[in-house]
Amino acid sequence: MSLKDWIKGRVAAFDAAARPWALRSRLNAFLYEFLLFGLKQAWACLFGGAMVAALIGTHFWWPAGAVLSRYDFLVATGLGLQILLLATKLERWEEALVIAIFHVVGTVMEVFKVSHGSWIYPEASVLRIAGVPLFSGFMYGAIGSYIARAWRLFEIRFERYPPLWAPWAIAVLSYLNFFTDHYGVDLRLGLFALSVVVFWGRWFQFTPDLKPRRMPMLMGFGLVALFIWFAENVGTFTRTWIYPAQADGWTMVPLTKLGSWYLLMMLSFVLVSLVHRPEPADQRPD
Repeated sequence: MSLKDWIKGRVAAFDAAARPWALRSRLNAFLYEFLLFGLKQAWACLFGGAMVAALIGTHFWWPAGAVLSRYDFLVATGLGLQILLLATKLERWEEALVIAIFHVVGTVMEVFKVSHGSWIYPEASVLRIAGVPLFSGFMYGAIGSYIARAWRLFEIRFERYPPLWAPWAIAVLSYLNFFTDHYGVDLRLGLFALSVVVFWGRWFQFTPDLKPRRMPMLMGFGLVALFIWFAENVGTFTRTWIYPAQADGWTMVPLTKLGSWYLLMMLSFVLVSLVHRPEPADQRPD
């Protein structure tokens, strides 16, 4: 029996044991659905959560003078996690391909940003390109991994999804803006406004348990950006990377960075849509 089948069996056994309790009252049903929502979110965060845990663990317990640098260990951790997810069929090959693309575009942006002093990686390592440790690409890939896994786990469908070209236009322009803003061309406010125009009145449906629930797409994008901001605070607190203002000690990443991660999340979303095509809410899986 594969690990994937074993996990499915354990989930089915848990549901069979808990379902009678959940059916006793509306409150029980709500609490059980909320529990399932949290468990599915945690499972969707498997790759990203493991990488964040590795940042924290290596910050506090990495031995001084170790032969293998902390950053290179994080590269090995990210690669090992990716191989494990594919070998156990917890992630699909087409999803891994999209995540790999996001890894590359993220690393390209990292090289540019580090060269312009936006942030630095203060520790030494062997596996790096132009001052950027290769593990950084896995942090971008973690965003794509989360979106892809959540898309499947919650059976996400869309109400009034915009024309396909519109999200792609926002995503491409958002990515380019990470570069052009260093040359005095910052389209950020315009892109925020454009995203509101494109996604206003658009909803997605997600299924934590038996009944589909719905949320405005703009709210969903904002929540994902917020969690990326939380993860970035972990990254800077552990001094895995630091901003110039944090050179003398850690301070919280400004909330203004939420806008950057909102735009970055747009790119991840459209890349994942290459393998999980947006389906209308009335088209449920067989």
